[in-house]
Amino acid sequence: MTVIDLGPQTGIVARLAESVTDEQLTAATPCPGQAVRHLLGHLLMLSVAFRDAARKDLGPTTDTSPTAVAWDLGPGWREELPKALDELADAWRDPAAWTGGTRAGGVDLPGAVAGAVVADELVIHGWDLARATGQDYTPDPAALDSALAFLRAAADDPDRGNGLFGPVVPVPPDAPLLDRAVGLSGRDPGWGSGGAPEA
Repeated sequence: MTVIDLGPQTGIVARLAESVTDEQLTAATPCPGQAVRHLLGHLLMLSVAFRDAARKDLGPTTDTSPTAVAWDLGPGWREELPKALDELADAWRDPAAWTGGTRAGGVDLPGAVAGAVVADELVIHGWDLARATGQDYTPDPAALDSALAFLRAAADDPDRGNGLFGPVVPVPPDAPLLDRAVGLSGRDPGWGSGGAPEA
């Protein structure tokens, strides 16, 4: 696994979130059954969980499965999300975060794998948020490379359809790297090109 600075990607996600209007919070996203408000709530939750995973501060935030709680927002999310994203990036700048073992989502895993997982989450959910709210999106190249490597490694996992990943959506072999990552994540890279209804 490659150690990367997550700061550029967390900054991109923070800027996308800052531009979300209150009216867009009910818009559909590429995540089935999840509106923008739920996606933002998930981003907040995972930022805190993976911050604590990087710090090896194991407890309720790292022990809870993402499927065990409702993803939603509180009234202070516009201040809380950028703060959590900054803290996430800062925690993963410590080389110790990438070594040894840790836990996230109730799963024990090596620190380097946890770093790759959170890079993937930030890249793919950044795309989800951008598509759902009609914003331009160019992920950080290092985070995209890490996410793509992680998704390729997971592509043959027989349990893909039962977790956060859906079946791979085929894309042309010469497709842009982001489209390849999106397809490997179980999403259609063309989602939202004709507009999306409310969730």
